[in-house]
Order: sequence, then C-alpha cells, then structure tokens
Amino acid sequence: MQRGLAWTNSIPCESTLIVHVVPARWHIDLQPWAGPSRSFEEEARRFLHYITESQIDCSRLVTNGLTNHYADTLKPWTVCLDDKFNLAHQIRSKQCRVYSFGLGEDDNIFEFNMASGGCEVHRFDPSISSAHIHEADRLWHHQLSIDWRDPNPAIAPHRLHRNTKKLKTILNEFGHWKIDVLKADMESAEWKILENLILEGIIEQIGQLVLEIHLHWPGFEVSGNDSSVVRYWFSLFKELEHKDFKMFYTYKDLSKPQMFLKKDVFNASSCYVLSWVNTRWT
Repeated sequence: MQRGLAWTNSIPCESTLIVHVVPARWHIDLQPWAGPSRSFEEEARRFLHYITESQIDCSRLVTNGLTNHYADTLKPWTVCLDDKFNLAHQIRSKQCRVYSFGLGEDDNIFEFNMASGGCEVHRFDPSISSAHIHEADRLWHHQLSIDWRDPNPAIAPHRLHRNTKKLKTILNEFGHWKIDVLKADMESAEWKILENLILEGIIEQIGQLVLEIHLHWPGFEVSGNDSSVVRYWFSLFKELEHKDFKMFYTYKDLSKPQMFLKKDVFNASSCYVLSWVNTRWT
C-alpha cells in the first residue's frame, strides 16, 4: 500500500486510508482440552511445547534493531528480514512503521536502532514527562499506553490514573492503518490486549508481532483454574495461527524466576520473548 504522509503535531499520519472493516467478535474460540482429564499437566505440556518450537524458518533474524549502535541489551527483541516477508521491502522503501508498547522501560535499544535504520518508530509509555516527544528524525515518544478497553467516558479525564487506549483507537487518532512491527512488554496485560486485537480484527493490520509473555500468574482479568488459564493462553496463540501468523523466534528468559503459574514444573520460565510474522504480508 502506498503511504502518503501528512504532518499534525509533528506526528506522521497517512493521508489516504483504505479501510477494510472486520466485524468485531465477542469471544475467542477455545481449543479442545489437551487431554480427557483436563489436567493442568496436560495443558502445560501442550502450551510449553507450542511456545518453544518455531513454526517457520527465518534466515535473516535481526535482534534489537537494524543498526548496532549499542552492544549490550536486556532482551532479544527479534524481527525477520527475509525477503519473502514484507518488512524487508518496507525498510528498503523507507515506509517501515514500528509501534512499541512498554511500561517504564529502560531498554530502548530496539526503538533507537529501528529508527536509526530508517523506520518510523512510535514508542508508547505513560511514564514519560510530556504528551509527545519528537527525538531524532524518526522516533516519537507518546505519553500513552495500550489497553484492552478504552477509558470510561463517565470518568473525567483528570481523574483517570492511567493514560491508556485500545490499539484500534490509537491507530484511528494517529491516522495509521498498518503497523509493520508491534513490540510489546506489558507486564501481564498482554493476554487481554492480544485477545482484544484478535476480537476487533486489528491483529490483521500488523506485519510482525514481538511479544514478551509472563507465565507466573494468569494475568490481568484472566480467571479460572490453572488448567483453564493455560487452555485460554494456548487458544489465543492458535487464533494467531488461524490468522496466518507463524512464530519464527522464541527465547526463554533465564534471568527471571523459573516458575509456571507459581509452580516449579517442566523446567519452565516465568517469562518468554516470542516473535511472529504475518505470512499474508508477502
């Protein structure tokens, strides 16, 4: 898609959008239970096997951005630059767009390097000091974070303790239609956020998804016993697969507690970094 850029408050936006309306859904489709006993062990084994096995090969893995301005890094945020996927073409044509969501992160190497490599990068963090900060040529910081719901309109804005919106709302306000890379470290809010992206069809507007997942507890507003929680997590990833997302990178964080839903089982970590590519973007 050809992108014409206009300028409003120093934030680039697309002047012409081709909008494909995807009907919203009310709930995800839960996968069948892993086994007849519906046990935590069966669900955990299936889920852990799923997140530790890549589904597609990538010959050009790039970790923490397109340049090497920084030698050290805290986490391996990884994208795929194989020519068979759209990201490499978008970078060459200077039309690459990156959204990065985090909460008070000190590790901004990925964002700086992607911007230095030619991508338009929007970093969202409600802890920054100003509403919008334009840093360098292609890097913007926004005092905003992603949520799975929009703020309650009955509550006055000055009484809200967080500046959060759904991704669909952010895209509409910024005038953006597609995101080439979405990176997110949402400290256990990722499950409900991912569910919202799937239910509202926004996931189809993303080219590559780089996500840190947290497994030490169910996550915000995720309920049920341990077996049901793991089945729900697995079902979210199968929804991604049904949307033609394939996982090409998986990283087990050994620096975090090696716990799975507060249990020391299956040699699992409480934290993984996973990367998917939307194979429809070819």
